[in-house]
Amino acid sequence: MARSPRRDLLAGLTVAIVALPLALGFGVSSGLGAEAGLATAVVAGALAALFGGSNLQVSGPTGAMTVVLVPIVARYGPGGVLTVGLMAGVLLIGLAVLRAGQYMRYVPAPVVEGFTLGIACVIGLQQIPNALGVEKPEGEKVVLVAWRAFVEFVAFPNWTAIGLSVGVAVVMLAGARWKPTVPFSIVAVIAATVIAQLFHLDATAPIGALPAGLPAPSLAFLDVSAFGSLLAPAVAVAALAALESLLSATVADGMTVGQQHDPDKELFGQGVANLAAPLFGGVPATAAIARTAVNVRTGASSRLAALTHAAVLAVIVFAAAPLVSKVPLAALAGVLLATAIRMVEVGSLRAMAKATRSDAVVLVLTAAATLILDLVYAVIIGLVVAGALALKAVASQARMEQVDFRPDLPGEHSDEEHALLAEHIVAYRIDGPLFFAGAHRFLLELSEVADVKVVILRMARVTTLDATGALVLKDAVEKLHRRGIAVMTSGIRPGQRQALDAVGALELLRLEGREYATTPEAIAGARKHLEQAGLLPRTHHRPHRIRKAAR
Repeated sequence: MARSPRRDLLAGLTVAIVALPLALGFGVSSGLGAEAGLATAVVAGALAALFGGSNLQVSGPTGAMTVVLVPIVARYGPGGVLTVGLMAGVLLIGLAVLRAGQYMRYVPAPVVEGFTLGIACVIGLQQIPNALGVEKPEGEKVVLVAWRAFVEFVAFPNWTAIGLSVGVAVVMLAGARWKPTVPFSIVAVIAATVIAQLFHLDATAPIGALPAGLPAPSLAFLDVSAFGSLLAPAVAVAALAALESLLSATVADGMTVGQQHDPDKELFGQGVANLAAPLFGGVPATAAIARTAVNVRTGASSRLAALTHAAVLAVIVFAAAPLVSKVPLAALAGVLLATAIRMVEVGSLRAMAKATRSDAVVLVLTAAATLILDLVYAVIIGLVVAGALALKAVASQARMEQVDFRPDLPGEHSDEEHALLAEHIVAYRIDGPLFFAGAHRFLLELSEVADVKVVILRMARVTTLDATGALVLKDAVEKLHRRGIAVMTSGIRPGQRQALDAVGALELLRLEGREYATTPEAIAGARKHLEQAGLLPRTHHRPHRIRKAAR
């Protein structure tokens, strides 16, 4: 993508217009006020653009972060939120130093989709009090708070507030379909503000007075004694900031040609942004997928666009604070309701639900956990369930099948000798992974072998072998040995010897001389064992070449 300062400046201006009502709304929703959202958008937006790992990323307050902050504000107050942001910044820088950004690629798509769906639901429910024009009820659980607000609205209806919020949401949604390049969010908010002022709609509470500029940086909020109790919330905020920022950067890369973000540098940039934002009264920040997408679509090609977005918002803070203070809270609620609706990609959800039953389960569980618990627990639950289902799927691919050993039988043999060998020898080929998720199934199958004297295990097609698989193999050999059945192995790969050697399985096989490189050698060993046991007549065959390629 060719760099164009003019296009970057225009993209930054457009993003700032889109970001203004979102910054105000998310600041109000977090519980710290609109000024906190603006401070975050300016300070964190600029620093993340300077130090982050993506040329196109736009950072600031987001709905997902607001979801995490609401219970923190309720429990620890505004000072606790600022402290949590500071601690999260340190943790993010630590993740960058540990080069943890590369692990984002292991988050499954159903977890991301379920996470996004859950966030959209929570953001929408958070707007219910302001959209209905009622005081926000007490409580941390968003579903309960929304229900209490609805009950209060039924008792004392405020149709003016709901009319403004629904009107703003409809204008945004319809306008986005009609002309996607026009920032209808700011158009709708300005229209709602003008209507409220012209018709003196006292039933719609405004944002209220805003400071004409950013406050001086301060650490007055810091309470070192609270670090212990705030560590868990700080980990949650840092984890969310890392997840959403790296996801947003990946989305931005996919929308362009030639752009590639540095995940560890992006974590560092978000860490610096979150260290600085609380000093100016800002809430914890993360990259914003919607604003980043607007930035890319309007032609941004460098960090100049994101810096311009922060600069424009700073000018608004300094020059237009009295005007912004008159914006009705119901109008901001409408903006966030429309944002929540646009976050839900019905096509993606339908595709995930139809892909496999496991994907559908992971998606629904992650979304439900996001709504009922919190975002970090939701991601953990989604990852654990997805991992368990993936292990089950991988383990089910493993096979142990009885195979005909006669094609690999060395030398020439009569039909009578073939029959004698087949009577006393059985060969199994193991395909796929032999690890903790499914190894015990093989132990049960091997333990049921009966009426033979030799079992040959062909292991050349074993793709993975861990300590559990090695122990299972050793136990099977010992159990068969106690029943008088000898076990021969062939084709053990060099990479699998360490696990087998660690648990003593190789030593057991070597002591009895029953580990062979190829299947023909193992069959020859089995025949010799039968001859020594007197179960097969000793015969002298013409010299032959063992086929080394066979396993």
